[in-house]
Amino acid sequence: MTPTLYQRSILALAGLIAAGIGLAITFLPHAFYASYDIVLGTDSNLLNELRAPGANLAALGFLMLGGAVRARWFSTARLVAMTVFFAFAFGRVVGWLMDGSPNTSIQIALGLEIVIGALAFFASRRSAMPRGTRQAV
Repeated sequence: MTPTLYQRSILALAGLIAAGIGLAITFLPHAFYASYDIVLGTDSNLLNELRAPGANLAALGFLMLGGAVRARWFSTARLVAMTVFFAFAFGRVVGWLMDGSPNTSIQIALGLEIVIGALAFFASRRSAMPRGTRQAV
């Protein structure tokens, strides 16, 4: 299957966002979390525990970008995009239910994660593919 421009664009958007956020968490955690009104302090254990998943998110973002460029990687990259963004949204909903309402910035992040996950999901549907390129999804 050759992904359409729309499908590639969705993966590129998801990849840029994931890679950008992951790199920011990895290299600029204080500044990134300050945008959510979270003060990290200097605890090296906490910073280490934040940087590691930040690097993972960046790597997954680069995989999504690879899927936007290389048709062979598309199917894997779209599954990664859906998983990453829906998993973040799920975790935020669990946090909301268990810990109370987060601030507006985090609520906006939740909304964007749902939208990007949904875009990745719907971009993979057969109806998003041009006639003649449809195959089982």
